Amino acid sequence: MGYPQSILGPGERVVVHHHPHVKRLVAPVLGFLVISMLAGVAAGLVSGSSLASTTRGVLWLVIVGIWLLCAVFGFVRPLLSWRSTHFVVTDRRVAARSGVFSRSGIDVPIARITWVELRQSVIDRMLRNGTIVVESSAADRLEFRDIPDARRVHGLLHREVLEGPADAAHGGDGMFGGPTPQQPFDVGGDPGRPGERW
Repeated sequence: MGYPQSILGPGERVVVHHHPHVKRLVAPVLGFLVISMLAGVAAGLVSGSSLASTTRGVLWLVIVGIWLLCAVFGFVRPLLSWRSTHFVVTDRRVAARSGVFSRSGIDVPIARITWVELRQSVIDRMLRNGTIVVESSAADRLEFRDIPDARRVHGLLHREVLEGPADAAHGGDGMFGGPTPQQPFDVGGDPGRPGERW
């Protein structure tokens, strides 16, 4: 069972599941292409040189080693980090998980959210992403950056914050179609701290 299904409680339903916006991968991809181009040029210069074959072999190994290091730390690592970072909204909470080997997590119950804010620059609006800022009744302020389709996510959370309590008071199910819990629901991970960013 993959994430986020693995963290769901009985009857809990996923409404939104996103990785960060792919713009986070632009710099790693461009860097990988530049390093690969430079490595190719260097390899061509070494192959066409009049150096001894042993020297050329050593230089080839150096070039390949540098290229591999740059590829792993400049491209593969950011790619794995992006792939292992999740922003999830269920009918009970807002959750985030990140980390490849050691993982950290934040869970904020929907019933405890008191304020939802959307921040977008001009470029963010063009790319349809943004930062979702959530405040809870415990005075925690959490920022979830580079969220795809941020306006829709903000709208869903904002309507739930405004209409959820009223629906619950009348026995309704809230905007997400599920029960609105009155107690925190936490399946693990580090609790959010004031001003924490994801």
